[in-house]
Amino acid sequence: MVKTRTFDPAEFLTSEDDVVRYLNVWMEDGTPQEIARALGDVARSKGMTEIAKRTGLGRQALYNALSENGNPTLETLMAVLSALGLRLSVTRDAA
Repeated sequence: MVKTRTFDPAEFLTSEDDVVRYLNVWMEDGTPQEIARALGDVARSKGMTEIAKRTGLGRQALYNALSENGNPTLETLMAVLSALGLRLSVTRDAA
């Protein structure tokens, strides 16, 4: 019998470059829900408890905000990015 398990991107985000590339892909083409989930994947890869401590937000609140059905506030988004040592930037659209 073959055993399978659900793919978890957090298990493969092992370097800072991996994290940046992963988030950039979702930021370019993802829906807001997909971007929130991707940020949640990154937070889980670093340890949600540690990210919660760094942001001052509750761990369960982060799980909810950064889930597939989450809708984080801009304040939460900025706090999580800061806790990850990242920042949000804006560039011109090529179109």
